[in-house]
Amino acid sequence: MKKPVRIAPSILSADFANLGAEVRAIEAAGADLVHFDVMDNHFVPNLTIGPLVCEAIRPHVSIPIDVHLMVEPVDALIPMFAKAGANIITFHPEASRHIDRTLSLIKDNGCMAGLVLNPATPIECLNHVLDKLDLVLLMSVNPGFGGQSFIPSTLPKLRQVRALIDAHVQNGGQDIWLEVDGGVKTDNIAEIARAGADTFVAGSAVFGAKDADGGYKGIIEQLKAQAATIG
Repeated sequence: MKKPVRIAPSILSADFANLGAEVRAIEAAGADLVHFDVMDNHFVPNLTIGPLVCEAIRPHVSIPIDVHLMVEPVDALIPMFAKAGANIITFHPEASRHIDRTLSLIKDNGCMAGLVLNPATPIECLNHVLDKLDLVLLMSVNPGFGGQSFIPSTLPKLRQVRALIDAHVQNGGQDIWLEVDGGVKTDNIAEIARAGADTFVAGSAVFGAKDADGGYKGIIEQLKAQAATIG
């Protein structure tokens, strides 16, 4: 049975002067999620956007807003983003003193909850919280900036996490999305999907699409078609 393919364009690469129009355009083009990168210039070396921007774009789209918190500490922002319209909230285990409690906080605020693993973060931190996870996000670049190249060592790590999720489901656990973020392009998404991912963050690949590629709709269709070629 084929896994679903979800494309989540990251608005980090969007035109911020026309953000409402940009998110409407990606939804019309077939995007499944809006990926929302929150950076604090502390946990990662960049400063981006907060709950007010999330609240501002919420009326412009009906698809879920996927909020990736690259901040420390993380707990205080969770209710704020939930109130602002987030549907999914993910955070880094290094940013929380109590991972289980932070996951519960996300769920108590009505959102899907996930953990984000940096390239050097071991997967063992998932072992005791799988029952609370709706998704796992693997960073395939070091977080902080868009437009970086995919780190190849992410592929074996994806396969390891996919095996962990599959075993969890076979033992009666809930399904868990496996998302990847960083350097996802039309020429590597099939290999990434083959390694086990089902949800793909694509920033510059989507928002940098040219008319020759068919614009946003054309590039999203290409990404989905390439990812769907695997069994």
